[in-house]
Amino acid sequence: MTPFGEKIRALRRERGITQQEMAKALNISSAYLSALEHGRRSRPTWDLLQRIIGYLNVIWDDAEELERLAELSHPRVTVETAGLGPEATLLANRLAETIALLDRQEVQCVLDALEAVSETAADRQKNRRSAARPVR
Repeated sequence: MTPFGEKIRALRRERGITQQEMAKALNISSAYLSALEHGRRSRPTWDLLQRIIGYLNVIWDDAEELERLAELSHPRVTVETAGLGPEATLLANRLAETIALLDRQEVQCVLDALEAVSETAADRQKNRRSAARPVR
């Protein structure tokens, strides 16, 4: 299951809506909605995502979260490491070969560590951009 699929399922169930009801309202098959919830389908199109948001009548913050989760929920990810150091290629390959072996707690541990270093890297990039801007 993807983060997006998990959230859609939770919102649907909170509202007491069946997959069949939601699929009919969105003009998609219940099999497709099930596959979307379980991560057996790619991310939804922008149009379908907007229809889901409208159908579930989610508030602005939840709509933004659904959009973000949809972006992060591609079930078959390709990581391009060309031009990066050998450590980046090793990281991508080790993750690809071991992710299926990890339990939920171990996945969360790796994800937490990655989120922490991602924030540091984003801050560093932001500071570089700020320093590169000409002073007026």
